[in-house]
Amino acid sequence: MVRTVLTVIFFIVCVALCILILAQKGRDSGIGGLTGSSSSSDTYWAKNKGRSREGMMILWTRILAIAAVILVAVLNISRF
Repeated sequence: MVRTVLTVIFFIVCVALCILILAQKGRDSGIGGLTGSSSSSDTYWAKNKGRSREGMMILWTRILAIAAVILVAVLNISRF
């Protein structure tokens, strides 16, 4: 019973994670991103990114990814 509930929760987390990843914008910074020459850390956008929609999407992506890893571990441990 518990395994079935965890499997359903895992499925929902994985679908939500896929949707969040696909909804986010790409991070193409070109050659400047490779060399580290982009100094956008002092901009208004960089300082307030956590309060924006994109910042919330990044936060929820991290939370769901951690939840997925934990659920995979729990589901695999419960097999034995």
